[in-house]
Amino acid sequence: MSPVRRVLAALAAATVLVPLGTTAAHADTGPAPASMASLGDSITRGFNACGWFVDCTSRSFSTGDTSSVNSHYLRIRAVNPAIAGNNHNDAKTGAKSADMPGQAATAVGQGVEYVTMLIGANDACTSAESTMTPAATYRANIDAALGRIRAGLPDARVLLVSVPDIHRLWSVGKDSGSARTAWSLFSICQSMLANPTSTAQADVDRRARVRQRVVDYNTQLAQACAAYGPNCDFDDNAVFGYPFTLGQLSGWDYFHPNSTGQQVLADVSYAAGFGW
Repeated sequence: MSPVRRVLAALAAATVLVPLGTTAAHADTGPAPASMASLGDSITRGFNACGWFVDCTSRSFSTGDTSSVNSHYLRIRAVNPAIAGNNHNDAKTGAKSADMPGQAATAVGQGVEYVTMLIGANDACTSAESTMTPAATYRANIDAALGRIRAGLPDARVLLVSVPDIHRLWSVGKDSGSARTAWSLFSICQSMLANPTSTAQADVDRRARVRQRVVDYNTQLAQACAAYGPNCDFDDNAVFGYPFTLGQLSGWDYFHPNSTGQQVLADVSYAAGFGW
């Protein structure tokens, strides 16, 4: 394991996300792939990273081709030029875990050798705490997607990226009037971000429960990847544990990563992945 990955893993371990007795999958690195696809939601689509409320797939941390972001695709292309042009962004803005089997089927149809999946923010970031996706349902959706990949692309490598810590989103933005206005105006992630300046115990407890749901999702990702086998790698909560800042978020919605945030996401998730 690289020094960077050891540091990230130690940071993630400090949050005690994976129960005792759970072991991460031992990924089979193999040769650098010649094709790839990304599954997920607006984060993977690069939403708000280059324009006003639009997808910016060129700046996606996974399959983008903007040099400043230095995506997984560009890093792999540097060692295997055969991947050039074989980068498919199958994510969809607004997607939840329930959409992953369909996206996985698309990737299977593309015959890719490498798949990234980052999903769960929209399962936890809902209009209210009561409408979050249950952890068991989330796991079933992930298993269904992985099942389609394994059946259709048995030799493909799969990277499961941990869901970012949306409680940190609240923490870094709650003192910004611009962030609070955007969260309220666009009704962003109200399960976590409603009443952002409140210190009432009910709001403190609500935020803690929403964060725990994200922790539960990441635990399910780790377990699903371990069950998948050596062709799957989980990032060991590297993305969840990364201490992102307000300056790495879009100045329009204070929720999605901006170009700098996408670059950091690429750095952290690639270092914690197969490491070609």
